[in-house]
Amino acid sequence: MSRVLSAVAWPYANGPRHIGHVAGFGVPSDVFSRYMRMAGHDVLMVSGTDEHGTPILVQADKEGVSARELADRFNRIIGEDLVGLGLAYDLFTRTTTGNHYAVAQELFRGNHANGYMIEQSQLVAISPSTGRTLPDRYIEGTCPLCGYGEARGDQCDNCGQQMDPVDLINPRSKIDGETPRFEETTHFFLDLPALADALGEWLDGREASGTWRPNVIKFSKNLLDDVRPRPMTRDIDWGIPVPLPGWEDNPSKKLYVWFDAVIGYLSASIEWARRIGEPERWRDWWNDPAALSYYFQGKDNITFHAQIWPAELLGYAGLGARGGAQDPADTAYGVLNLPTEVVASEFMTMEGKQFSTSRGHVIYVRDVLERYGPDPLRYFICAAGPENQDADFTWAEFVQRNNSELVAGWGNLVNRTASMITKRFGEIPDLGPLEPIDEELLAAVHGGFVTIGAMIERQRFKAGISEFMRLVGLANAYVSATEPFKLKGDDQRERLGTVLHVLAQVVSDLTTLSAPFLPHGANRIHRIMGGEGDFVPMPELREVADLDDGTAYPVIMGDYRATPRWESRPVVPGTPIGPPTPVFTKFDPSVVADEVERMRAE
Repeated sequence: MSRVLSAVAWPYANGPRHIGHVAGFGVPSDVFSRYMRMAGHDVLMVSGTDEHGTPILVQADKEGVSARELADRFNRIIGEDLVGLGLAYDLFTRTTTGNHYAVAQELFRGNHANGYMIEQSQLVAISPSTGRTLPDRYIEGTCPLCGYGEARGDQCDNCGQQMDPVDLINPRSKIDGETPRFEETTHFFLDLPALADALGEWLDGREASGTWRPNVIKFSKNLLDDVRPRPMTRDIDWGIPVPLPGWEDNPSKKLYVWFDAVIGYLSASIEWARRIGEPERWRDWWNDPAALSYYFQGKDNITFHAQIWPAELLGYAGLGARGGAQDPADTAYGVLNLPTEVVASEFMTMEGKQFSTSRGHVIYVRDVLERYGPDPLRYFICAAGPENQDADFTWAEFVQRNNSELVAGWGNLVNRTASMITKRFGEIPDLGPLEPIDEELLAAVHGGFVTIGAMIERQRFKAGISEFMRLVGLANAYVSATEPFKLKGDDQRERLGTVLHVLAQVVSDLTTLSAPFLPHGANRIHRIMGGEGDFVPMPELREVADLDDGTAYPVIMGDYRATPRWESRPVVPGTPIGPPTPVFTKFDPSVVADEVERMRAE
């Protein structure tokens, strides 16, 4: 058994999340975490809403509310949506808690004390119309190195090079298209050059492990080609105060949102430990070198998880070229584990175009859940999502995969198995002598625990769901070959009972194999096949008080101790089976035209 930290990207709280977001961070991390719990590992899955930075202020200004009011609203909406999708967090919190402020400030102080936060001047982009500092990611222009026309102010996604907004050719604000003006200001910079050798050594070790996705490790190592100090404070009035004399009382200087957001993985772990009454328990995942940590996000966040966050951790421990002015044992958190793996997905587009909230080209998670439920969306993301290359969501493929694979394949197998058992026995029959065809199917499905488990552990979710559906196909072919519906005489009753017992066992095993991918469906099938309650635990939204100032807010938590093991459980003859209800819903083909028309109307 290993301790496994599942660190899930923090959705930004300036609006509801669309399906492209959860395709990158949400469903993949949940499939992985659920499987690892079933495999017997001690999993801690944490995240929350990211609530600082300029975009929150921009959206709040548009709506005429305060930044905190906006963050409160979308923190709740996002939490409700992720619970509806079934994401089994141990804690999903937020970055505006007293706990997070304290942890982020401690990381900053530690890096500063060890010499990795250096004070420098820089030119920053200012909005001419508002006078507000524009974040690097809100400046767009032409890359001076490769000529890419939509490079961002922090990096060029085409060539991967780190940028400063002033480097861009013809820079413009992504908020309103204005040409920004640049003014000199003083900030603290994370001294990445002093940490580059340590980062390189860590990445070399990760490359040697052979577990990282090739595109992720290549991109991460390329970041070291042109490493420069990176500003970790901002001219903004919404964020975490800089915890140094002369800075902490300055209302217009705050920690960079991306400095504090990645610290959320640590602060959420600490908050979780405090909430369960074991305040030091988080150390099992962060200070034990044997613990494993997997970071799930989209590819646009690789820089922050494969460079900035590891650099913060190394600097805090004094493990860069400058060494450390303090013994890590004397710090609040000690030596903290670097990521075992950065699991970055590619991008999902919609009907051939990029998701765009401003243009209305978007599908929100809530809308899909309300109209179609979680299973079809989770299935589509697992089977056709942007795991290792960009993927396109189309309503036609969404309906086709649901109807021909989820409903006609897996749902049909469950329905016909339960219906035949109900009609002929009313309970799971005894197992008689096995024939080779029975043994072959049972062995094939049983083998899925090894093959599918290995695929999920390596984050090969497409391969895992594909293998699962292959086994479903074998089971449906078994029904066609054995023809239990034709076994009607008394002399054939024992054989009928054996075939239906085999099918009950296969459905039971396939339910277990499906649980990480489709937990809602697994729970329904469990009850159809005579089980009681939930087969797999589900998350819940809980109202809590801030541990430091008493402010109320919702969190996602759950009791996952009843998670079933990743193994076959013999079905019990005599278990009553009643008439089944459909496990999954078949969609009318008109859904495609209706949804396309809805997008046009919006």
